[in-house]
Amino acid sequence: MTEASIQGQNAKGDGLLPLTILGGFLGAGKSSWLRHQLHQGLLRDQHIIVNEAAGTPVDNLLLGKATRLTVLAGGCACCEGLTTLIATLRDICDQASGQDAGKTTGILLETSGLADPGVIASAIAADPILARRLRLSEIIVLADAQHGTSQLMEEPLARAQAETADRIIMTKTASAPPDQTARLLATLRLLNPGARIEAAELGIPRDLPEPGQPYALPAARADTPDAPIRPFRLTIGGASRDDDVLGWVALSTWLSALLFARGKDVIRVKGVVRTPAGRLLLQSVRHVMQPPEILPEIMPETFAGPQPEEGVIVLIGRNFDAGLIAQSWARFGG
Repeated sequence: MTEASIQGQNAKGDGLLPLTILGGFLGAGKSSWLRHQLHQGLLRDQHIIVNEAAGTPVDNLLLGKATRLTVLAGGCACCEGLTTLIATLRDICDQASGQDAGKTTGILLETSGLADPGVIASAIAADPILARRLRLSEIIVLADAQHGTSQLMEEPLARAQAETADRIIMTKTASAPPDQTARLLATLRLLNPGARIEAAELGIPRDLPEPGQPYALPAARADTPDAPIRPFRLTIGGASRDDDVLGWVALSTWLSALLFARGKDVIRVKGVVRTPAGRLLLQSVRHVMQPPEILPEIMPETFAGPQPEEGVIVLIGRNFDAGLIAQSWARFGG
């Protein structure tokens, strides 16, 4: 997204507030992409809404440069959290034409990795108030070059997200095999011929390869026999028993073992943990643990959104018993 494109969103003169929906499957890199846009100052006049299916918000930690930020946690915006989203959008529209008149030039909704952007767009269009106040400017969907192929093969939601997009941004191309990236690009073009496809690494644009041979995707299923993907909140107590170092070693060892054994079922892990090095942001996608990121200490007067909870991690996945995982950590790290 460029400054020119953002200005173009608001140049129609129809009096409607433009809305951009940012989607993509779990771990696609939505917050990293959005973080870079904010760092570049491209969204400084946008009201950012971050939706997290889990009750413990984490992504707002990465979006400190947002001028206006609202966090919707504890329900996906296309289902359990839809009513709250509609109410929030109405409030922002009221503010944009009232106390913030002229200050907010648009809204960007970062959906959870479990959201179908098409369902959200349809719900907004069907709302009698928002239909007169908002204009859907663009649906951007991020596709993970490392895991995107398996997601399209196995997850109907990932395919629905890609099919809905006006623009698809391929992420993590630097760490994916070039042939895999080329074939995924061709598959996405076949899946959504009308979408513009780009590539970005941590929000920075990259060149796309020449498309390869598209993958043969299985027929789309009308049903969804797989167990639903659900978030699970695990309190790990700050990763520190009496000894911070031992607590951090225990947590990292336990997480590595969990992802090795259940990496297909535990799709996403994220959370904030206090360690000897400071506050660490932990994230994983499938069995791949991303390098922990040291976070700055929070200044409450400048922090947007609810304060994050330290010592809590969120596991998002299917086919696992939340109670057994809690018992496993209690035995290992207690």
